[in-house]
Amino acid sequence: MPSATARRPARSVHLRRRAIAGRASWFALTVVCAAALGAEALAEADVRARVTEVVDGDTVVLERAVDGADQVRLVGIQAPKLALGREGFTAWPLAEESRSALVRLVEGRLVRLVPGDNPGDRHGRILANLFVDDTLWVQGEMLRLGMARVYTFADNRLRVTEILALEGAARAARRGIWGHPFYAVRAPAETGRHLNSFQLVEGRILDAAQVRTRVYLNFGPDWRTDFTVTLDSAARRLFREAGFDPLSLEGRRVRVRGWLRDFNGPLIEATHPEQIEVLEP
Repeated sequence: MPSATARRPARSVHLRRRAIAGRASWFALTVVCAAALGAEALAEADVRARVTEVVDGDTVVLERAVDGADQVRLVGIQAPKLALGREGFTAWPLAEESRSALVRLVEGRLVRLVPGDNPGDRHGRILANLFVDDTLWVQGEMLRLGMARVYTFADNRLRVTEILALEGAARAARRGIWGHPFYAVRAPAETGRHLNSFQLVEGRILDAAQVRTRVYLNFGPDWRTDFTVTLDSAARRLFREAGFDPLSLEGRRVRVRGWLRDFNGPLIEATHPEQIEVLEP
């Protein structure tokens, strides 16, 4: 097996180029969305609107537009996806049940919008936390019921400690989606069967190495085929700010979440520290 200083040079160059292009595109979209939504005004105002339709378990339609947008994507969570007319797309298990849970919580109700760090997405939707009667936190309740998973981004990490705790309690109790094998936490050896999907993976990091500006966390002895988590320089900066050194994870058991891609074996790109939960001190 190659030494730590020699591993994954091809992947490092490829992913660095892809990440730079992706960040540039995302930055441009973020600027456009924030301007369209009037981010500062939305953050400072007491914005309330009635929910007239529930699209799926994490998206609702408002009775009136808020700064030009009438759809809200519940920030911080991911509910099972419905097909919603998408050709060739199969609805995820319990998608209808998740939507029904959100209907019971918010449909026809007046809700208060509290935007995320980044208040808009590339689809023109508001990204916000929703509250009913100023007391019921909708995202928290969906997680408590086991009808959604935690789904955060580097530019949207508000209340992440709370939502991870709520998800963890639901998962331990096998509530909602956590009783279905489609949403099971994967072992590293299983990840190759679940490419191009969002997954939670638990395992021990056998090797942690930095190659140029990129960090690799290897979960198996063969870095060419086994599951790996990687961080670019922007992610490493966020980890440092959080006092979290990814290289210190060697030998430790962790839970990581993200989209599984195929590049020299199954790969998750970690863009922010909350994607990795340390299970053993």
